[in-house]
Amino acid sequence: MLGVIGVLIFIIGLLGSIALHEVGHMLPAKKFGVRVPQYMVGFGPTLWSRMRGETEYGIKAIPMGGYIRMIGMFPPRSSTRKASGRFTEMIEQARADSLEEVHDGEEGRAFYSLNVPKKLTVMFGGPFMNLVLAFVFFALSMSAIGSLQPTTTIDSVVQCVPTSSNQEGLPSTDGSCSGSQQSAAAALGLKPLDVLLTVNGQAIRTWEDLGNSLAGTGGKQVDIGYMRDNVSVVQSVTMASLSDPLLSRGPDQGFLGVSPTIEMQRQPLSAVPAVVGQQTKDALQALAGFPVAVADLTSNLFTREPRDPNGPVGVIGVGRITGEISSSNDFSITAKVGTLFSLLAGLNLFLFLFNLLPILPLDGGHMAGAVFEGLRRVVARVRGISPLPGPADTARMLPFTYLVAMIMIGTSVIVALADIIKPITLG
Repeated sequence: MLGVIGVLIFIIGLLGSIALHEVGHMLPAKKFGVRVPQYMVGFGPTLWSRMRGETEYGIKAIPMGGYIRMIGMFPPRSSTRKASGRFTEMIEQARADSLEEVHDGEEGRAFYSLNVPKKLTVMFGGPFMNLVLAFVFFALSMSAIGSLQPTTTIDSVVQCVPTSSNQEGLPSTDGSCSGSQQSAAAALGLKPLDVLLTVNGQAIRTWEDLGNSLAGTGGKQVDIGYMRDNVSVVQSVTMASLSDPLLSRGPDQGFLGVSPTIEMQRQPLSAVPAVVGQQTKDALQALAGFPVAVADLTSNLFTREPRDPNGPVGVIGVGRITGEISSSNDFSITAKVGTLFSLLAGLNLFLFLFNLLPILPLDGGHMAGAVFEGLRRVVARVRGISPLPGPADTARMLPFTYLVAMIMIGTSVIVALADIIKPITLG
């Protein structure tokens, strides 16, 4: 039951993000006088709609996106020269359909009549709303709720230094460390609930501090400070080295041999921008490798090879993971809510970056058209050309737009099939 509730909450959050994205377009469009006949969340058959003023607000059956319809997205053809061809007919039909909504006397309310800064504001408004939502959801997850973080309190002690054949550092049946050596923590007699304080006098405030302080200490004598039963203790021990490159951070990496307890910890709001920045970097890298990742996923789809857990995941996959988290007994309710907010934050950040790609039909494609229009007018002014060029004719990009749309639909189908046939699970 909790899994179903979690999936429903995620779907509501996704629809809310889509709805607000479209609000980000609609508000500046109406502010600048553009008539907006439709505001819709979803695609396909209309489930519900109401007229408010001159705009129809509604919800459609397929919750995979949304749109607002602004009149005059394509400008009138600047040339009276007739041309023929299938693509030309397609372009002119789309242009005619767009201009049909521009009633007599409404030319000044068409999107194409806006100046370049206003066009950029309208088209950037949607992605910007997703960026704001990403910050809000990250703030809720990190600062209002907190996230599961390792602490400096010991949860368990690893008895032996890990090797390639014994990566968990388990002792032999006779209790010895066959093929390895006893860990520093075991040699010191560290126990669960001991709190690590210092390494060679350097304060250990976070789990990351411990890893950094042990760098280069392999084979050396190290002073370990810890607290047990409210009593501070400092002991010296020779730190073992992790020689296996798969396990070590670098040469002479010292290995203490403890695992941390995990607790919900709140972070200050000032930590949010850094997390958004790192997530942005990771998302840009994922977008750059997305075509190759989809190709690999396609070739893997009907094989027995395991699916790459770091590959593309669609709405179905994220919904499944959300359901698993919600129904798991390994997470508290607070942790589940925080994880849900974190997923929605990452989703909105991805939508922000994806929609800025300078290709139609994405928002970034329309922004690129506006930038081209502005540059063309700047060049005309410099060269003394009059009258200045008219609006950028984005209708001429429709064949490419349809191709991109088909690729996006095909990619969505492939990822959806992968989420069904080879789902990524918490396990």
